[in-house]
Amino acid sequence: MLQITILGSGTSTGVPLIGCDCEVCTSKDPRDSRLRTSIKIDSNNTSVVIDTTPDFRYQMLRTKTTHLDAVVFTHPHRDHYAGLDDIRPFNFHSNTPMQIYANEITQVAIKRDFYYAFEKNKDAGLPEMMLHTIHEDPFKIGDLKFTPIQVMHRELPVLGFRINDFVYITDLNFISDAEKEKIKGAKVLILSALRPQPHPTHFTLNESIALATELGVPQVYFTHFSHQIGLQAVLEPQLPPFIKMAYDGLQFTV
Repeated sequence: MLQITILGSGTSTGVPLIGCDCEVCTSKDPRDSRLRTSIKIDSNNTSVVIDTTPDFRYQMLRTKTTHLDAVVFTHPHRDHYAGLDDIRPFNFHSNTPMQIYANEITQVAIKRDFYYAFEKNKDAGLPEMMLHTIHEDPFKIGDLKFTPIQVMHRELPVLGFRINDFVYITDLNFISDAEKEKIKGAKVLILSALRPQPHPTHFTLNESIALATELGVPQVYFTHFSHQIGLQAVLEPQLPPFIKMAYDGLQFTV
């Protein structure tokens, strides 16, 4: 059994948006306040985070996370990896490097932005990482088996993952039929749904509803919301019964 924790459910700017006084950004409903998108997956023996957002430190503190076995990355956009430096306390507590799983283009970004973590004669206290390259084949972290699912974020390939009966996909505007087949039979899907309005690199709300319906997964949670998505209390009752809106702090088991 897996426990899934929504660490963040907002788009690259987060919600509320700086300087915005719309009804979502000024909402008193805590579900409308969204850190950048990330999740934590816990099994009996293994704890993994998918993506280290700019809010990673706070996400770890507010979930009282004291141990991580690995970090898995979806793609090299800063709202998904900029918080990586904050793995350092996990290094201190475990006295081991953090296991980092990423495709080659994401590793290029990590080595560029966190170059000091890869210097030969680096100072004490800097991040310690061991990089593992994600290819097309499934891979294991502890007792968790990850099957990569490649989607497109305009020109950028992005990795989603199937872990047992759970699938996580964010930042997409295209998925091939072959990759859809990897999702069939899953019990729970988390899928991005940025906003109702068209966007050049993200599925709209209606496009995500259409994909979720086509895939036939019985329980779907949407995530990666802009403030333009609207109020959770208003929108969620309008969605098909099998679709819910994720929110920061939501936990469920699969």
